[in-house]
Amino acid sequence: METAMTTAEEWCAAFTARATHEYLEDAVRSFPGRPAVDFLGKAWTYREIGELVNRTAAGLQGLGIGKGTKVGLCLPNTPYYTIFYFAVLKIGGTVVNFNPLYVEREIAFQARDAEVRIMVTLDLKVIYDKVEAVRREGVFDRIIVCPMADILPQPKKALFTLFKGKERAKVAEDAAHVRFAGLVARGGAPKAVTIDPDTDVAVLQYTGGTTGVPKGAMLTHRNLSANIEQMRDIFHSARPGEERMLCVLPFFHVFAMTVAQNLAVILGAEMVLMPRFELKMLLDTIRRTKPTLFPGVPTIYTAINNSPMTPKYDLTSIKLCISGGAPLPVEVKETFEALTGCMLVEGYGLTESSPVVAVNPFDDTRRAGSIGRLAPGTRAEFRSLEDRHTAVVLGEKGELCVRGPQVMLGYWKRPDETAQTIKDGWLHTGDVGYQDADGFIYLVDRIKDLILCSGYNVYPRMIEEALYQHDAVEEAIVIAIPDTYRGQAPKAFVKLRAGAVLTAEELKEFLKDHLSAIEMPREIEFRDALPKTMVGKLSKKELIEEEAARRAAAPAV
Repeated sequence: METAMTTAEEWCAAFTARATHEYLEDAVRSFPGRPAVDFLGKAWTYREIGELVNRTAAGLQGLGIGKGTKVGLCLPNTPYYTIFYFAVLKIGGTVVNFNPLYVEREIAFQARDAEVRIMVTLDLKVIYDKVEAVRREGVFDRIIVCPMADILPQPKKALFTLFKGKERAKVAEDAAHVRFAGLVARGGAPKAVTIDPDTDVAVLQYTGGTTGVPKGAMLTHRNLSANIEQMRDIFHSARPGEERMLCVLPFFHVFAMTVAQNLAVILGAEMVLMPRFELKMLLDTIRRTKPTLFPGVPTIYTAINNSPMTPKYDLTSIKLCISGGAPLPVEVKETFEALTGCMLVEGYGLTESSPVVAVNPFDDTRRAGSIGRLAPGTRAEFRSLEDRHTAVVLGEKGELCVRGPQVMLGYWKRPDETAQTIKDGWLHTGDVGYQDADGFIYLVDRIKDLILCSGYNVYPRMIEEALYQHDAVEEAIVIAIPDTYRGQAPKAFVKLRAGAVLTAEELKEFLKDHLSAIEMPREIEFRDALPKTMVGKLSKKELIEEEAARRAAAPAV
């Protein structure tokens, strides 16, 4: 433990925090003619992206955007996202990411809470109309509108212009609406801005709100800079200036922002952008671009593994993959590695740590079922679940607490919640797990997801892993339900593979060899589909709410 601590301290001592936009400037200098972005077949070099960032930054300054100004990005993965992200950071502004699938109420809440002054979005009705409705409420002053047609290759651009007229928004010609072409036409280089990486907030990243009201994690330039360099060290075998990063996870999510976009930039890799996940489009994109790096979530790898289309595609260009957002079932990992010949490792992070905390190594020591070893410069302790202060002995389960240069400054305008989450410099993750003698960390569940059965802690993740051992099970979620005798009991929601037939009784019989009696699900419900979050992570929230509503409506016995 002392050796790991010393190593973390040495890494931090050697690390120099930088303003985040400087990594793009490095790539522009080192790889000016190399493709930086591919969007549906249209490409931009690092030099071209660098020039657009500078012109956009100057245009934003002309609108009065500067140090500390909150700029909302309500964009899918497009070149506009990368351009505005680095332009805002370059002039000392703060990026606030918005999911384009948010409804008006969600956009309005987050924009008010973050004190956003200006929003950037596309001229697509499905996104723009919601953003404009919120602007009309007086939540923010202006919208910068980016034309979808201008980033499409021919003939897609012509087809979009001719046949997709109904999908394009009607944008007013007034002072409240700024066209992207007009913004960059102001041109020139932006005025230099002094940025303090330790204190200046680069990104205000809102949590998913699964445990209450969404709150913004203040990620400084130092936080992002540290996580970018930590990821470069983890991807030490990646070749600068030669890799292609498949970016199907949305950049508005912190995992993709760091591990797809920002890691690609520090490597001088080409970013292959996909505006959404659609399996055939993904497979066609892999065939066309031959990506080498592919960060994802388990549901994406599962979809590829199980699709009858997959054998028709050559996936062997893919070399290094990191899975986050949810536990990676061993079977999913092994099947995907067999299909591609790649190394697929599980990592772990959270919004409050920019996000990466731990990753399995890209070598033969990687361990299925583990989230890996701590990222360079990161320290961890496991604290007692009873008092959340006392460190437990090595190998004993406790709450994972971490500290490192990637840990957020705090929650925006929420000092009380910050104090509950960061104590004496340690970030309390809310995840339960343990560390083995080799430094590998294993998570067993979220504290809030623990099921208390007759006074015993039952971990839903352990039950889910057992369910995945059955060949017919494609996806599984386990939650707690009330039990008059035991207090709580597990309930499993299961999606079967296509064509599979299985009864609850047969599945319970199978589980007898994998679970103790107290872990056995009291109920098993089969579903055609299970709820997922915006990045494809299986979501318990909707099922918990659904169960609570159903039981509340049930007649008293």
